[in-house]
Amino acid sequence: MGFLDRLFGRDPVASSETSAAATVQRIARPAAYETLDMDSPALAEFLKGGRESAAGVSVSETMALRNSTFFRAVHLIASAMGMLPTHLMRRTVDANGKETIAKAKDHALYRILHKRPNQYQTALEFKSYMQLLALLDGNAYALIIRGIVRGKLNQVIALVPLKRNSVTPKLSDDFKLTFEYRRPSGGAVVLQPQDVFHFRHPITRDGLKGVNLIDMAVNAIGIAAQAEKAAGKVLKGGVMAGGALETDATLGPEAIDELKNSMRERQADGDAAGEWLVLEEGLKAKPFVTSAKDAQFDEMRKRQAEEVSRFTGVPRPLLMFDETSWGSGIEQLGLFFVTYCLMPWFVAWEQAIERSCLTIEEQDADELYVKFNEGALLRGSLKDQADFFAKALGPNSAYRTPDEVRAAFDLNPIPGGDQLPAPSAASTKPKEPVDE
Repeated sequence: MGFLDRLFGRDPVASSETSAAATVQRIARPAAYETLDMDSPALAEFLKGGRESAAGVSVSETMALRNSTFFRAVHLIASAMGMLPTHLMRRTVDANGKETIAKAKDHALYRILHKRPNQYQTALEFKSYMQLLALLDGNAYALIIRGIVRGKLNQVIALVPLKRNSVTPKLSDDFKLTFEYRRPSGGAVVLQPQDVFHFRHPITRDGLKGVNLIDMAVNAIGIAAQAEKAAGKVLKGGVMAGGALETDATLGPEAIDELKNSMRERQADGDAAGEWLVLEEGLKAKPFVTSAKDAQFDEMRKRQAEEVSRFTGVPRPLLMFDETSWGSGIEQLGLFFVTYCLMPWFVAWEQAIERSCLTIEEQDADELYVKFNEGALLRGSLKDQADFFAKALGPNSAYRTPDEVRAAFDLNPIPGGDQLPAPSAASTKPKEPVDE
């Protein structure tokens, strides 16, 4: 049997006589059966115009992204995950039991993760897009194109994102996982696990599909949208007056016109801002003050912003609605963001890549693993970095080599820089006996 038969689960033996391009052709070609998934959640949302919220409005994806807090949160997470370097690492142990860790640059998957996953996306674009789908849909899928690289079979040569809401993972009665892919041109095809990179939200309700953030935050987003709509009506109605002029007497047309002209002149003069008018005809100024109702309305909008932010885990100051001045605490804020918001996504990415992209033999060997370099988000000031590396190169307790420190600043290795600094003479000199 050929490569296509093996790719779709009919032959476990690989064939080197067929090209990886046949994979895309097979998926794009009409299948022997055509299906229309009437139970698709995307279809239900389309017919309803969005998810129904407690506020009585349907929350669509467009409405959710128009919420400034929600947009800022998903943008931060997606862009942060996209910009962080992703490396394929190799752990080896020599005959003496010494462990060595290095980047697996000779492996085909290294370039896919670090540079170019497909012909039209960079690594940043691919990871940001997949991360965004995992936030908005709960799941992101990419077709794994395999081929022969340096004489090795089944090597990943491309990761191509599949259209949203077109893939459904299914678990058979004998616990075999497959993916049903509905082609844009119609019909469906069944893909095997080794053909699909499935990245999902760490939280799942059925063990197969991740939860959807918009589904989880639908009520918070709906109430926030209603609050914004109410504020828009107030501004559209033009009732944002600063005060009123009152009098017990009756003003004639000439007095009213003269008063209007006087106020227009004052408004046109920017230097007169904040000054009081000289009133005639017994007029009294009565400025409007913010009512308790208006204060509660504004407080509700702030509370809904907090509610929306809780679903994403992004710290308040990073969402730009915290009035606290963090100052030097910005480093602790970055640590909080990485530890409590991004760390679960790091693990989800790393394990999903290892599960889907490494062959069974590579997984069993337990040498290759995927690592996100979150250090780019945790770098402090130059002074902090200097203090840290000075201790790392300490003469008596060094745990970093000079080349490792230089690599952190994108500097080339130096002769002998791959060895830990030797203890200083002062620390190795024997102590002289003390005369009693």
